Amino acid sequence: MNLHASRLVALALVLGAHIVRAAPEAASPRSDFPDAQASDPAKLGWMVGSPPPPDRIIRFEDGSYWRFPAMRWTASNFRQLMPTVNVSRGLGPIAPLPVAHRDDIDGVRFTPLGTNRAMTWRQSLDANYTDGIIVLHRGRIVYERYFGVLKPEGEHGAMSVTKTFVGTLAAMLVAEGTLDASKRVDHYVPELAASAFGSATLRQVMDMTTGIKFSENYADPDAEVWAHGAAGNPLPKPKDYSGPRSYYEFLQGVKPEGVHGEAFHYRTANTDALGWILARVTGRSVAQLLSERIWGPMGAEKDAYMSVDSIGTPFAGGGLSAGLRDLARFGEMIRNNGTFNGRQIVPPMAVADIRRGGSQADFAKAGYQQLPSWSYRNMWWITHNEHGAFAARGVHGQTVYIDPKAEMVIVRFASHPVAGNAAIDPTSLPAYHALARHLIQAGR
Repeated sequence: MNLHASRLVALALVLGAHIVRAAPEAASPRSDFPDAQASDPAKLGWMVGSPPPPDRIIRFEDGSYWRFPAMRWTASNFRQLMPTVNVSRGLGPIAPLPVAHRDDIDGVRFTPLGTNRAMTWRQSLDANYTDGIIVLHRGRIVYERYFGVLKPEGEHGAMSVTKTFVGTLAAMLVAEGTLDASKRVDHYVPELAASAFGSATLRQVMDMTTGIKFSENYADPDAEVWAHGAAGNPLPKPKDYSGPRSYYEFLQGVKPEGVHGEAFHYRTANTDALGWILARVTGRSVAQLLSERIWGPMGAEKDAYMSVDSIGTPFAGGGLSAGLRDLARFGEMIRNNGTFNGRQIVPPMAVADIRRGGSQADFAKAGYQQLPSWSYRNMWWITHNEHGAFAARGVHGQTVYIDPKAEMVIVRFASHPVAGNAAIDPTSLPAYHALARHLIQAGR
């Protein structure tokens, strides 16, 4: 694999994990991308045939799997192209999700951020290249749609929503006393003592307020994001490659920059470090821990899976693929203070800590102009709006959005051509809030 192809694959790996903080000029998507209908992967016929036509073949090794519009197919088919590890649902019964479909949701209207032109809920789905979306109200499915190649029985990349699962697992272990959030990282993983992570506390890692050198400037060939992607790339390395060959090796070389605890910086390396801590303390990989502590107990409908590096380490920062309804079960469980399927799965103390949020002052330093007054806690995004909404978020439009006041959970999978949520939030966040208000009003 040549250097260009190697970088394409590395970029695809890291883009699958990061919520890129877009500059103000990036808030609107480029106009030269084909729209949702023109880029529909089912209509374009990617990977159909035995074999597919040459111009419809997608490969991992050359990076073509993450070029738009091919990536709209890939987002629902990661397992076909790259090594993965299972997240088992176990052998228990499936927890049912009652169905009470509503016919008044598509017409809900809202005004996107930065405009004065109203849009309907249904129009927003195309605007955001939605692949699948489900809405629970009071625990019942009131809305469910699939587009492109995603089917109810399929899985879709959750991207950085993966981080929220890892953060929730850590919050559970803190609440149970297995982890102490005030202890330093090197207390749990001595191998990280010489890295920038060693002197950070577990809490600073969980809330991403570490002072680590980790640039995500993709225009800079020396940015750490390239080394991170290359380390996690499971393909054979080029003969002249001398960098880290796994996530573990990469983390040990992370350098300090800034001061721990002073500001929020969204950096995927934090979640990789947290995954290592969880694995060391529990003796279980992140995939195994997720299976045993959340996926099985909540009565998931189907197995999930995670991408892995060359030694089989699950990608804690963004490697999860799962079914839409199972992410809805997870969101509903969190909405109900950790209770679901007749069990207390996440300690109420952990859920309360998530919902309180983190430091809004620390978050403001990150400069997210479309997220005023938000914060970040245990790898959840907290809106601090009048409904107390909070969310898991991932690039290209992935979300688990929980509105406690509206008793609502929204899960969306998408494959927007622009990775950063700055291009997606203007037609997503107002839509979610408008639907919450609609459900509250209709329920009176």
